[in-house]
Amino acid sequence: MAADAFVSLLNEQIAHEYAAHQQYVACAVYYDAETLPQLARFFYAQALEERDHAMMMVQYLIDADEDVIIPGVAAPQVAFADVVAPVTLALEQEKRVTAQINALAGVARSEGDYTSEQFMQWFIKEQVEEVAAMNDLLTVVTRAKDDIQYIEGYAAARPSADDPTAPTPAGA
Repeated sequence: MAADAFVSLLNEQIAHEYAAHQQYVACAVYYDAETLPQLARFFYAQALEERDHAMMMVQYLIDADEDVIIPGVAAPQVAFADVVAPVTLALEQEKRVTAQINALAGVARSEGDYTSEQFMQWFIKEQVEEVAAMNDLLTVVTRAKDDIQYIEGYAAARPSADDPTAPTPAGA
């Protein structure tokens, strides 16, 4: 059984993860419309990853025999000034999610909910990788904003790999 305070925050985090999914879809659509297929592919993949994060949290709550709340989310930002703006937004979002994940782990620890704290450890590791990837991408798009082909080449070369240590998403 998970601590009540943790369950409440984890249900809120599910909403944040779904909102991140929607925002990344909006970023991908922007790049798709600008005929930047590699940046679009990168953000479509990021969107699916955020959706999976939400579903991992859903599965954890189901496994813990806790109530799951599937929330509605606000509409994402869909208009961007230039090729740099979606990545800037994405980096800000990843930093915000990192703070939220750390807060969840802190609540689990303070409540003596060591099972939930252990569950959050994978997300902590994941956020280090997410912030680093977005920071690198922002550096590249800022530096090369007038060289779209270079940016597309960088995005195409980004490796994508499944993490076998990841929690299982609900429905997988």
